Amino acid sequence: MLRSLPAARCPVRLSRLCPLLLGLLSRQVRAAGSAERGSVLKTPKVRAVPSRPGAVPVLSGPCAQPPFIPPQGTRDHHPAQMTLLGRLLGTVVSCFKRHGAAAIDTPVMELREMLMEKYGDNSKLIYELQDQGGELLALRYDLTVPFARYLAMNKITNIKRYHIAKVYRRDSPAMTRGRYREFYQCDFDIAGQFDPMIPDAECLKIVHEILSELQIGDFLIKVNDRRILNGMFAICGIPESKLVTMCSTLDKLDKVSIMPWEEVRSEMVGEKGLSPEAVDRVGEYVQLHGGMDLIEQLLQDPKLSQNKMAKEGLEDMKLLFEYLTLFGITGKVSFDLSLARGLDYYTGVIYEAVLLQQQNNHGEESVGVGSVAGGGRYDGLVGMFDPKGRKVPCVGVSIGIERIFSILEHRMKASREKVRTTETQVMVATPQKHLLSARLKLISELWDAGIKAEMMYRKDPKLLKQLQYCEDTGIPLVAIIGEEELKDGVVKLRDVATREEVNIPREELAAEIRRRLEP
Repeated sequence: MLRSLPAARCPVRLSRLCPLLLGLLSRQVRAAGSAERGSVLKTPKVRAVPSRPGAVPVLSGPCAQPPFIPPQGTRDHHPAQMTLLGRLLGTVVSCFKRHGAAAIDTPVMELREMLMEKYGDNSKLIYELQDQGGELLALRYDLTVPFARYLAMNKITNIKRYHIAKVYRRDSPAMTRGRYREFYQCDFDIAGQFDPMIPDAECLKIVHEILSELQIGDFLIKVNDRRILNGMFAICGIPESKLVTMCSTLDKLDKVSIMPWEEVRSEMVGEKGLSPEAVDRVGEYVQLHGGMDLIEQLLQDPKLSQNKMAKEGLEDMKLLFEYLTLFGITGKVSFDLSLARGLDYYTGVIYEAVLLQQQNNHGEESVGVGSVAGGGRYDGLVGMFDPKGRKVPCVGVSIGIERIFSILEHRMKASREKVRTTETQVMVATPQKHLLSARLKLISELWDAGIKAEMMYRKDPKLLKQLQYCEDTGIPLVAIIGEEELKDGVVKLRDVATREEVNIPREELAAEIRRRLEP
């Protein structure tokens, strides 16, 4: 039996195959006629796309097709997913605007030199672009460094801005947990010279507002200060040259699932070359977490209180908690000395919000299941781009939209919730044939009045199909215009849910639709 590929799938016609392949075909056909067991013509080999579990098989050989799937760590979004994402972004933007932020945008690519050496060990995750015309470029890793460049280039010293856009990281993707190579960031930042900790407290309030409004589960906002960390490292005997790499390593403490501190300790000693004694002293501090009581305790610490950087950081942390108390959110905030955030540019307060699992039946304490927001103060970053080194103090927060979206998407699938993917308010329908012109004229009037309306792209669609389309897509109203309605100057308005119908004067139709659908 011969098996062939459909002509549409194979760009090479059989009659034009190379002589070698034709010879092979002839020999196999002859063999099929002479041998009792017959012979089967081999089809082109099928292979899976490398390193893609569950990849769609593709053909290899002369009829091979390119793998028509997105690259690793990226995804397509279907209409229902885009609707859900739109709601999520709407909640975030609404909060940003409530706090007085203005929107900006920056290019998706930046000069490579501008991005390098701003992210510590994470600089290796930057996507570099091939030289196309004299400029060495890279895709942006986050929105913070481009924002600092924007401030320096435009000589802006005071702004409250938000920016929602995609960023790119050459990381190992974990798409089921919301970790991608291309993903959205939603940033809110305050730039300018202000009194200590007031803008910082507002950023934490914003995180609390967004996570509370989204109702994605219990959460905890961890806070620390780079000055406290650097002072702690100094009194523990960590060389100053190792401070940046220490922060990058310590940042993994909550991200290692088995024996977290032992894993981090092993890297500090084995890979970073630190003495076990110094690392053990660090370990005594980084396992502390609490609130105002812990701050007071550390202010009395005989070693830490003698370090100037650490003392400044602790005093500001105390002031921050006083403001958070006034905001009424300290119940969701924890001063955590293990929090480091691995980016080089942080200079003061840092924070990260994590979702918590509910307590299990054994009464064990809640466990974090993922970071959904993070940020901090970066007072020196703008000065790196200013020709005169002028600094603009900045503090900001980034909301982890992809992680939150994964949670909401999973919840939507579990509940089998049907999501409307359009905002159509009314369907314009006709019950008889030869009324296309009437439909076109009526829908044009509704569009001109600002009504979101649809109609079927058929000359004479059946009324039942038009009504079924409304039920399938969630359109709430149907404007039916037939021969009788045309004669009487009215439109029959049908409620899809209740199936009630009423005649409305044509000139009042748009107003009646608005009245029925207003919140």
